[in-house]
Amino acid sequence: MKISLTINNRKKTLDVPANQTLMDLLRAQGLWSVKHGCETGDCGNCTVIAGGLAVNSCIMLAVQANGKAITTFEGVREKSGFSPVKETLMDFGDSDCGFCIPGMLMSMKALLDKISDPTEEELVDALAGNLCRCTQSVKPVQAILEAIKKIQGKW
Repeated sequence: MKISLTINNRKKTLDVPANQTLMDLLRAQGLWSVKHGCETGDCGNCTVIAGGLAVNSCIMLAVQANGKAITTFEGVREKSGFSPVKETLMDFGDSDCGFCIPGMLMSMKALLDKISDPTEEELVDALAGNLCRCTQSVKPVQAILEAIKKIQGKW
């Protein structure tokens, strides 16, 4: 099937098999931040923003992304305001591996695009689908709340 979508601000028209996941399509495009994790939509390591929503790309078919704007970690990592987020998350996170960080940051960005000053409850809810095996969710939530103070309005 032929689909048209925008990936990280680049318009693309691609032929995709009907059963290809968005995760596999993005990784085939060289977007390695989209991680293979559980492949059942439980861990959030494949989180991207599709049409303004944080989605698990491992359970979304590529054809469902037709006409949508897709943003991956690669699409935001160089933008102004991103460095404080990454640095704060790494400082607080005590992250051993960093595997979950791109997915968490994409979930955070999707939330901040809608709510500029979320409560801790809203943040916990937005990150509910992102699992960190190194630190659970306590330290990432603390880090993101601190990062929000540093970057409000800079995405």
